[in-house]
Amino acid sequence: MIPRYSRKEMTDIWEPANKFRIWFEIEAHALTKMEELNVVPEGTAKVVWDKGNKEYTPERIARIDEIEMEVKHDVIAFLTELSENVGAEARFVHQGMTSSDVLDTCLGVQMMQAADLLLKDMDRLLAALKTRAEETKYMVCIGRSHGIHAEPVTMGLKFARFYAEMKRNRERLVNAREEIATCAISGAVGTFANVDPRVEEYVAEQMGLSPEPISTQVIPRDRHANYFCVLGMIASSMENIAIEIRHMQRTEVREAQEYFAPGQKGSSAMPHKRNPILTENLTGLARAVRMSVTPALENVALWHERDISHSSVERMIGPDATVTLDFALGRLAGTIEKLVVYPQNMLDHMNNFGGVHDAQRVLLFLTQNNVSREDSYRIVQRNAMRVWKSYGIDPDNPDGEVVMDETEKEAQNHDNRLFFFLSKDEGLTEHLTVDQLKTLLDEDSISYHTKRVDVIFDRVFA
Repeated sequence: MIPRYSRKEMTDIWEPANKFRIWFEIEAHALTKMEELNVVPEGTAKVVWDKGNKEYTPERIARIDEIEMEVKHDVIAFLTELSENVGAEARFVHQGMTSSDVLDTCLGVQMMQAADLLLKDMDRLLAALKTRAEETKYMVCIGRSHGIHAEPVTMGLKFARFYAEMKRNRERLVNAREEIATCAISGAVGTFANVDPRVEEYVAEQMGLSPEPISTQVIPRDRHANYFCVLGMIASSMENIAIEIRHMQRTEVREAQEYFAPGQKGSSAMPHKRNPILTENLTGLARAVRMSVTPALENVALWHERDISHSSVERMIGPDATVTLDFALGRLAGTIEKLVVYPQNMLDHMNNFGGVHDAQRVLLFLTQNNVSREDSYRIVQRNAMRVWKSYGIDPDNPDGEVVMDETEKEAQNHDNRLFFFLSKDEGLTEHLTVDQLKTLLDEDSISYHTKRVDVIFDRVFA
């Protein structure tokens, strides 16, 4: 865990003090039930709770570490330090249990705690996306496919799309949290030979977990793999949003940009720079979170009833993935909340190419008036290509001067160049009069493309 990309509430979940506290509670709850079942003498659990239920201070943690240096086993070191505090009754702690009963149940609790924080993070992000979607619901901008102008959309639809995607991710995380919240107190190789299943049921209830239906010496790792896959999915959705913002902040686009605070510096060399550093950082953090997915999937396959090839992996990816995602979700929410948008630039870009975004409207009108789709497409496309050429964009002359005919030169004096070219195309005017074309393209083009925005918003936010 790197402090630069960490927040304390999440890092605390993975600190030794929290881990040992959970270990103690698992052991003490198990002992309580064993006493009720007459497995250990009456009064044992009270002594352990009274003497062992203390804060895991740096001194206690240091003592556990010291013991582990000698015994080379973390759970035995923990139990040894506990016995130093509890006394003779400590011999009944861990009765019939195996180390993985403690380790796996604890990991389930920690992953559940981490999921709860991530769900809070996602709620903040969802609220920010919804607010910005409503603010920009009808703020028109050009839609792009393959990075090329397509047809108009609205900025609100972009935010709504990201909201819907992140809402699906939230539901996935809720389900992953439920799936990981299992408890195993089944003893060596999971047969309950030395511990009553009712102990597991009791510990699960006390820890807010469910009993694992069948464990070996470990809880099955497909549960964990699913959890990390969901974290990876959330990270990918974050990157999806981040890349859109990064594109919009490009100097030649500038339809939106990250908030640039007074006194902020963009470059050590170039004082004019305003870089999309937050969303670039989010792209990188998303990669770091996704690094946990493949190892988690590989952890599913263990030897027989158990090996520990998964253990070292989980000690790293558990904290790293959750801490990084927690930080990244907070950063993304803040970016969305303060994102600066430029509606005039959006309109200017949309209108920069002479009305070509309405090409499909003409195509559909022709097909609905007895012109074949092939002929309709051919007519509209050849005129749309002339619009491109009138702007000096000619793929046939990439290195030389674009040679325009007189009509293409004349088109440069017109705002709606698509209409200009179509109105002079005899192949079109034999099917569609100039007045019909003018009516088609002069009626409010924007409202034509945004007329279903309310329907989409109702689907997303209802």
